Amino acid sequence: MPGIILCGHGGFASGLEKAMLQIIGEQVDFIAIDFPKESTTASLWQKLETALEQLKNCDSVIFLTDILGGTPFRLSATLSQGREDREVITGTSLQLLLEMVLERDNLSVEEFRHKALACGRRGLTSLTDELQRQRGCETEDGGI
Repeated sequence: MPGIILCGHGGFASGLEKAMLQIIGEQVDFIAIDFPKESTTASLWQKLETALEQLKNCDSVIFLTDILGGTPFRLSATLSQGREDREVITGTSLQLLLEMVLERDNLSVEEFRHKALACGRRGLTSLTDELQRQRGCETEDGGI
């Protein structure tokens, strides 16, 4: 099972972790790391290295970050460079976090990446689009 390091700006990681705890409870091999405004790149680097050390018994590590190109993403990418047992997924949402934490058992890094990207695409929608999709299903099924 891959370990997960959730990292983002401000209280992003701890906020998502609190929501996750409320919905599905405590999770093993999961570490949330915030990058507050007063923090430095060097201190975030140290926190990420410490987290990797804590997850050293995991078969792989997935970094879930908030935004593409941000410091949490860049440092995670550097720590994953050339490592087949590490992956960085960005654009993390609560839905993606919950689904992937629950589905990560027995997933390879590649399988995790594919499932996470599909989840992210599926999770970004609008009420209008969902209602139209449901109406389309009702029509195709002959009505509900």
